[in-house]
Amino acid sequence: MAIKLTKMRKHYQFAFIILTTIGLLASCSQQEKKYRIGVSQCSDDIWRDKQNSELQIGAYFHDNVELRFAAAYDSDERQIQQIDSLVGTGIDLLIVAPNQVSTISPAIDRAYDKGIPVIVFERKTNTKKYTAYMGADNYEMGHLMGEYVATRLNERGRIIEVMGLKGSSPAIERHNGFREAIAQHPGIQVVATLQGDWTEPTAYKTVKQWLDKNKDAGKIDLVFGMNDRTAMGARKAFEEAGGVLPLFCGIDGLPGESGGIRLVQDSLLDASYIYPTHGDQLLQLAVDILEGKPYEKETKLMSALVTQDNARVLLMESEEIMRQSRNLEQLHEKASQYLDQLGNQRTLIFVALAAILLLLALLAGIYMYYLQRARIQDERMQMEREQLDFYTQVSHELRTPLSLVQGPLDQLLRTNDFRGASDEARELFSIVRRNTHHLTGIVNKMLDAQVGTPIQEMTSAQVDAITVSQPIAAPAEVPEQDEDAPTVLIVDDNADIRTYLRSILRGQYRVLEAEDGKRGLELARELVPDLIVSDVMMPVMNGLEFCQQVKKDGISSHIPVILLTARALEKHQIEGYESGADAYITKPFSPELLLARIDNLLQSRHQLKDLWSMKSATNATAPSETAPAPIEDAFISRFKSLVEERLSDSKLSVEDLAGDMGLSRVQLYRKVKAMTGSTPIDLLRKARLAQAQRLLQESTLSVSEIAYQVGFASPSYFTKCYKDEFGTVPGEARKS
Repeated sequence: MAIKLTKMRKHYQFAFIILTTIGLLASCSQQEKKYRIGVSQCSDDIWRDKQNSELQIGAYFHDNVELRFAAAYDSDERQIQQIDSLVGTGIDLLIVAPNQVSTISPAIDRAYDKGIPVIVFERKTNTKKYTAYMGADNYEMGHLMGEYVATRLNERGRIIEVMGLKGSSPAIERHNGFREAIAQHPGIQVVATLQGDWTEPTAYKTVKQWLDKNKDAGKIDLVFGMNDRTAMGARKAFEEAGGVLPLFCGIDGLPGESGGIRLVQDSLLDASYIYPTHGDQLLQLAVDILEGKPYEKETKLMSALVTQDNARVLLMESEEIMRQSRNLEQLHEKASQYLDQLGNQRTLIFVALAAILLLLALLAGIYMYYLQRARIQDERMQMEREQLDFYTQVSHELRTPLSLVQGPLDQLLRTNDFRGASDEARELFSIVRRNTHHLTGIVNKMLDAQVGTPIQEMTSAQVDAITVSQPIAAPAEVPEQDEDAPTVLIVDDNADIRTYLRSILRGQYRVLEAEDGKRGLELARELVPDLIVSDVMMPVMNGLEFCQQVKKDGISSHIPVILLTARALEKHQIEGYESGADAYITKPFSPELLLARIDNLLQSRHQLKDLWSMKSATNATAPSETAPAPIEDAFISRFKSLVEERLSDSKLSVEDLAGDMGLSRVQLYRKVKAMTGSTPIDLLRKARLAQAQRLLQESTLSVSEIAYQVGFASPSYFTKCYKDEFGTVPGEARKS
């Protein structure tokens, strides 16, 4: 029976393979990679109609391109919705003419961030998230039109400028270019700059309102509209107002009966400027990007001025191009009809072949479905049995040691020994017991998953919902330490870790604590500890950023930093050392290791003990085993320079030096002591004695004169300090 079923399965599989192969051959013979290109136009006018037509003609040469057009009719909100809608339909590339510079940028960013190439054309945007830009130089158009106007009016005249849509890049750039050119001709006066929106009705209304309010404004020699429709709207307003008409200039220079070239030829406009559409070139750029071919990120389109001198020739050329375009569209429609007929015939053939095998394929599919279903059911039952066995074994392996830990802990809680334990012992016991209960709760949740929620579906909220025992006793007070004991700052968001570290360190060091990197940085700058132990993973400011900030701050740059963390991979340690850490210790750690590392780092930081020794008289700093970092070297050099400048001032104090260094007295004291092993007042005295020793050997001044010159208030005190430092009195030093 099993052999018979196997043979039947092979027959049905063979039939299914034949059917699938036929389908693949059919699809491969008539389909290739299809590209869907979305086109978002900011408005709907004859310029964009021409460009859309050119895009469609360009698509005739690429059968695998599908164009999807949308027009926003000068509405930012509508264009944003249309862009999001095009992206939602699954386009492969977006071509967009932004209505305004900034408002459309978020929609463009969303498309670009989804991996969709974006071509910005004709108008600019303030986002940098685009693949390529294509358009004419609107600034150059405005500038050349301004030069033409100045020449046309013989350097003198009164003009009106009618702007395009406020906030759109062509309006801004054309205005800037035009006004800069006009500014070079003092005889040309811009009487008014009126706000339009690229449409003829708005321009007519705006100019008419201005004329009604300024009936006595005097003669207007020329009106510059930022496109041909704007110029024609202004002309209509002037015609209704009566009187001598000024000259009218626009931009676009489109062909056709109502285009700018015809308007110039018919003397309705004095001049226009061809603003090229080049939809075919735009489509080719899109295809090059989609096919991974080389392309230019910025493409500037050529443009030209249209006047009475060249309007007729340009009109003839454009009309011929339009005629050829219409012929091409007709040929494309006929070719499409023939291809559709051929495709229908081929489809019928494949449908007929498919129908022959359809019944066999259907039966084979049903049979294989039931076989597959039975196999999956068997595998699922086996998996459930294995999973149950696994969780049962895990339950035993985890619950036994947990019981051996938690049980004795609970018993210890009830003994007299625990009641008489120290606060530190009770505090450590609290940490162990609390985390043991936490682990027990997690294990219980895992075991509950056997009969309920699968372990893969456990959420962090479920784990956090486990009841955790509260601490048995409040943290013990940290005993006061000797003022001279080194200070260690602990930075960790885990209160138990801070408590544990405090218990290790407080016998030898004065301990400060901070719950995150931001607070730790504040304490490091304010109190200048001798060493810092910090976690890496913390809220507000993590340990890596905290370490970087400590090392680049002039007050705290000398402080050694130990990163104490559970991040144990080699790359994590590299990150730690790159952030400026002096040591990197992974958890769990040995207390002895931590103490030894702290002691080693503190011993190695006293680098500049001989700052004013005789050997350092000619050097900025004395040599040391470890050269100071540049920021520390600059600090010591500045401190030494300030001391030497005011050496003769007997009233010079540590407060004065701290103020000159921009620090508090405590900050200066701690930093100098950490770096040199001496206090600032000790270094000041050594500097004075070193200078006195040089003067005794090199000058003929008396001992009293030298004492006053190096800042001692009295010769007798100078003699005492000199003898304490060098073992001889000043007079004997001079004789030797």
